[in-house]
Amino acid sequence: MPQEYFEFKQFRIDQDRCSMKVCTDSCVFGAWMAGKIAEKSPRKILDIGTGTGLLSLMVAQRNSCLIHAIDIDSNSLLQAKENFQSAPWSHQMQAFCGDVKSWTSNPQYDCIISNPPFYENDLLPAKKGKLDSKHSNTLSLPELIIATERLLNENGFCGVLLPYSRAEYFEKEALKYSLFVNEKLYLRQSLIHNYFRAIFILEKKQHPVVQSEISIRDDTNEYTTEFVSLLKDYYLYL
Repeated sequence: MPQEYFEFKQFRIDQDRCSMKVCTDSCVFGAWMAGKIAEKSPRKILDIGTGTGLLSLMVAQRNSCLIHAIDIDSNSLLQAKENFQSAPWSHQMQAFCGDVKSWTSNPQYDCIISNPPFYENDLLPAKKGKLDSKHSNTLSLPELIIATERLLNENGFCGVLLPYSRAEYFEKEALKYSLFVNEKLYLRQSLIHNYFRAIFILEKKQHPVVQSEISIRDDTNEYTTEFVSLLKDYYLYL
């Protein structure tokens, strides 16, 4: 059975009531976005589909910004609230039960982060919680793009974690709403594997695209130097 909690160096994620547990690719995404946010210093961030609150907590560990975390699932929302309350940065994070398709904010957000439901058109699971969190029944990728364009300010940026197989489709859809993918990070399990995730940074202004990649493990099955450097402030045993 999946572990009911995940212990990081500076916070703990309880996940017994969430269908989607802490996983390596979401940790890579959270750490990488925390670094990008530290570079750009946004003041107000929206975490769409927060689940356990993992991304918000990883960002808050490194940044002193205000974070609004929303989720449509009430059980996940309660779990995120509890995880926030037990963290050293609880004053920075607010969790709300809500649907981003009707979410409003004035002023708009400086940054949006999301690990959206993405197994669109794949075989649907029996349990509704996992269905909503992994599939696009409650939020399709075009709906995420529309919400991002509406809620992001003109100088803001958005970070999204996607399956590699959906990345090209997502980029084309984003262009329809004048959202430009200006940075791409491709993730693979090891040096011999193909990419399995894509992390995109979108903005309303187009810039030359910066592209990079990271492998989780090397040819000896140890964590790569790049992975360790990214996660060493979070993982207990790095």
